[in-house]
Amino acid sequence: MVASSDSATPPLLEMKEIVKTFPGVKALSEVTLTLARGEVLALVGENGAGKSTLIKALGGAHLPDSGEILIDGKSVTLRSPQVSQREGIAIIFQEFNLAPKLSARENLFLGKEIVNRGFIDHRAERAQARELFGQLGMSIDPEARCENLTVAEQQTVEIARALASDARIIVMDEPTAALSQQEVDKLLSIIRRLRKEGISIIYVSHRLEEIYEIADRVTVLRDGETVGEAPVSEVSKSQLIEWMVGRPLEEEFPERQSNLGPVRLKVENLSRGSAVRGVNFELREGEVLGISGLVGSGRTEMVRLIFGADHLDQGNIIMDGKERRICEPRDAIRNGICLLTEDRKEQGLILIHSAQENFGLPNLQAFKKGFLIDGKAEAQAFETSRKNLKIKVSSGSQKAGQLSGGNQQKVVLAKWLQGKADIFIFDEPTRGIDVGAKYEIYLLINELVARGKSILLISSELPEVIGMSDRILVMKEGQVMGEIEDARTTSQEAVLALALSE
Repeated sequence: MVASSDSATPPLLEMKEIVKTFPGVKALSEVTLTLARGEVLALVGENGAGKSTLIKALGGAHLPDSGEILIDGKSVTLRSPQVSQREGIAIIFQEFNLAPKLSARENLFLGKEIVNRGFIDHRAERAQARELFGQLGMSIDPEARCENLTVAEQQTVEIARALASDARIIVMDEPTAALSQQEVDKLLSIIRRLRKEGISIIYVSHRLEEIYEIADRVTVLRDGETVGEAPVSEVSKSQLIEWMVGRPLEEEFPERQSNLGPVRLKVENLSRGSAVRGVNFELREGEVLGISGLVGSGRTEMVRLIFGADHLDQGNIIMDGKERRICEPRDAIRNGICLLTEDRKEQGLILIHSAQENFGLPNLQAFKKGFLIDGKAEAQAFETSRKNLKIKVSSGSQKAGQLSGGNQQKVVLAKWLQGKADIFIFDEPTRGIDVGAKYEIYLLINELVARGKSILLISSELPEVIGMSDRILVMKEGQVMGEIEDARTTSQEAVLALALSE
């Protein structure tokens, strides 16, 4: 529950009619947001709705064109991140702002070291670091290098650093995107502790189930405007989705009719050290085969072997009844196999290159004209894909790094479709993507299998892997623990039971 306060007491934070314009784009149009003391406010909206711009305005990275920001009823001008921090605001972005080679303690006190007689008091810093970690219910060695900590532990260091700075408002941007379910539960427990201590949280997430579990209120942005605000207990999931996308989505996962053909891919005894151990399965034409399992179960390692990104110790990869030798990704591509990686920004795209250049990169042979690349043919092919996949891009020359997560995923998909791939490996295809863009990705998956393509779908979201798959393989410690023949009739509990089985 929200911390109680006198009705005459102003909110801890008010953002009134915030406007921010960039060249050719009005990112925020009179956006309003309020935050009470000890409240968890969910801030949601599709990619490109204005959430990041609003957060950066609060964090002092963007100065609004107009509007007013009040803290404790007092108007403030957040001209820089340093001013924002002095006002008790801490922003924890999805990509952490930690020095990986420094220890947890050094990151905690970087720039605000505890000094005794002109020297850094390491003992006092260690004691305070342990106290902060204990306050958050975590046991972290203060002297451990941040690069050696888990994602959840690094996130805890970020939260502890905010507390060490006496932050009263903590903004968490997609805090669970790279966490396992156990780590998510731990983070939500930390947030509950912070709320009890009167700290206010702005929680930005695409995962609606978490919003209903942790948030007191929700504010929805769409196209740079505030389109909805309500206590979470008073707004239904369907209403929340409609606010976000501007239209009702009748179902979370679109229906499709399965029309399975012959076996396209067969994997026999696929192995690589202890990461992948004796994996066997078949994938049919027009089938979505879900791959489930906890983080570290070997799902990604297994598909990287099929794609040739890692070398297998033993095993056979058979396509259309014929064994194929796949030693590197170009062998997989040549055989009609493509991989949409879980980290599209690091492995799926070159962010400083244009959307069109990323689209053309694996298809250069198709666009060759003598010794040169036919730019006109490439541009025409990209424009066709842009229309077919509804990629929101100002032009083919727009940098891939400037696109939303959903549109980045579509660019990756477009380049593989252009290459005439038959087997698509989707590794966490909707991670960090809003609910509207997720639905579009689901529709594209259904279109692919309707055209006779075959899909391996890895997802950490159990509703997604159940809702989109025909069959499900469940992995643990590099092995297949079991197979669910009909995904539509199973439950999350049944999948988890296999993932945790001995």
